[in-house]
Amino acid sequence: MDIYQHFRKEEQPFIDHALSWIRDVEMTYQPKLTDFLDPREQQIVDMLAGTSLEDLQVCTYGGSPAAERKRVMIAPMYETITEDSFHLALLQASYHNKFISITHRDVMGAFLSLGVKRKKLGDITVADGQVQMITTDEIAMYIRLNLTAIKKASISLEEKPLSAIIESETTWVPSDYIVSSLRLDTVLKSIYKLSRKHAAEMITKGLVKVNHKVADDKKFTLEEGDILSLRGKGRSKLVRINGYTKKDNISITAAVLK
Repeated sequence: MDIYQHFRKEEQPFIDHALSWIRDVEMTYQPKLTDFLDPREQQIVDMLAGTSLEDLQVCTYGGSPAAERKRVMIAPMYETITEDSFHLALLQASYHNKFISITHRDVMGAFLSLGVKRKKLGDITVADGQVQMITTDEIAMYIRLNLTAIKKASISLEEKPLSAIIESETTWVPSDYIVSSLRLDTVLKSIYKLSRKHAAEMITKGLVKVNHKVADDKKFTLEEGDILSLRGKGRSKLVRINGYTKKDNISITAAVLK
């Protein structure tokens, strides 16, 4: 069976990585702990592990139940996996939010400027003058010593217990839409109330992500479960494709993150 037929072409490189992880666990019976994966990547690993001939378990953890980016543990079914198995560290710093504004994007930029890859960073939270980030414990000390400023704010990162994570409340508000196709520009236009031209421009400028990856092709076909992100406008997801209308348009349900 061609495993790739169940996935998009652009996902094939990641699928190859995931299959190699699974094969290693099957052959060595040793658990495999990945770097941080986005929700779609986590889903792919879980789906591929389900095709294994061995009894494998796939566990995920990103520091809290609501975490989006998580490390994944692939292990034999008999292996005992705990939260400590994921080797996470919570780093926290305070800043004067009355005098400076720091965004998620600012924190990300400061982190990447250290030469550390994105896959070593989990969720970022910026709220009420505090910055929190989840990293792997092996680089936590390096980040603490070298990440001393974000934007124009001097910071001093401290390691905190994972129980100190600031839980952000998320609410998805669903609505029904009628679209002429499942093309990215068409769905984007409806959800974010844009003109077709404006939606296409946002896509070609690299301001739109699908499943956490930049999507610069306006003809990209969306599928049920896809998560969209439009810079400056927030996130949404294609919850359900309801079917065709009498005029051969498509009824969909999409939700916007509030």
